Amino acid sequence: MKFGTKAIHAGVHPDEATGAIMTPIYQTSTYVQKGVGNHKGYEYSRTLNPTRHALEKNLAAIENGKYGACFGSGMAAIDCVIKMLNPGDEVISTNDLYGGSYRIFKTIFEKYGIKFHFVGMRDLSDVEALVNENTKLFWVETPTNPMMNILDIEGIAVIAKKANALLCVDNTFATPYLQNPLDLGADIVMHSVTKYLGGHSDVVMGALVTSNEEIAKEMYRIQNSSGAVTAPMDSFLVLRGIKTLHLRVQRHCENGEKVVRFLQEHPKIDKIYWPGLPEHPNHEVAKKQMRGFGGMISFTMKGNKIEDAHELVKKVKLFALAESLGGVESLIGHPATMTHASIPKEEREKSGVVDSLIRLSVGIEDADDLIADLEQALA
Repeated sequence: MKFGTKAIHAGVHPDEATGAIMTPIYQTSTYVQKGVGNHKGYEYSRTLNPTRHALEKNLAAIENGKYGACFGSGMAAIDCVIKMLNPGDEVISTNDLYGGSYRIFKTIFEKYGIKFHFVGMRDLSDVEALVNENTKLFWVETPTNPMMNILDIEGIAVIAKKANALLCVDNTFATPYLQNPLDLGADIVMHSVTKYLGGHSDVVMGALVTSNEEIAKEMYRIQNSSGAVTAPMDSFLVLRGIKTLHLRVQRHCENGEKVVRFLQEHPKIDKIYWPGLPEHPNHEVAKKQMRGFGGMISFTMKGNKIEDAHELVKKVKLFALAESLGGVESLIGHPATMTHASIPKEEREKSGVVDSLIRLSVGIEDADDLIADLEQALA
């Protein structure tokens, strides 16, 4: 079954009671049992809810996995993965990652005895140099947030297997339409479902997908025990959103490329970070492991003045100045003071998050209108 068909049909069936083609919103906390242990597979909605269950099966299918689990946010999904570790374990992570991921690693889990190493992962030898007997997890984003670095999932998977460690890939920016990390050797895929999977800026949710039965058992144990699950209504909204994921992401990619071409010609723009450019670091890896280059773009302005960046994000009219990404509408952000403000300035700038860096989430509007908006703001 091809992607578009899976997005619409995987995990969902017409309602047996009414024939409704859309999965019902099972807005219930508990389920009546005929006798002790005699039920229809559902006992309590924290443990399992039919609407959420349909979404979890759908997500597993579009990521070419076997088991899916949904959480109240992307951070709750990350929390679940790190809870699979023990005090004394070590994690090797990219040094260019979402600020919230950095924050939970450093301010929540480090005090419980888990050690985190942050390194540029484009050069696999830098990754290998950090491996030791305590290495239990590799945490990868690709493309990374916000520098759009491309990391070789297959190469890192080989290192992880040698170390007998897990590899988890945050696939939020690429989506399952453009990239499937499990097929490339990852053990777990993580999504901030809030972004492209939901796609309409109306849900906060996270998800994990794996094909490993033992990992899945632990994932479900933590999901149920910690209780950071998503609600039935939100599950319904994401099921609806995924039905158009392939159409939306294709348009995000097309619009993203047109915006990049405009930025390349503009005299005020310095550097552009988009994996579709031939000069982008690891562009060849992106061509190998992705089916398109997405609608996320970062760029810097000449002079690297924070004032210029702040002026630009104020002047745009169609691009909305807001956190998040991946919705149908275009967003603009200033990572140094928004999404990555929790990372110390010195660490931020080491990975390229300088004061003039702007991040665009290019939506699915008419590309000419988006370009005209950037043009008037840059004027």
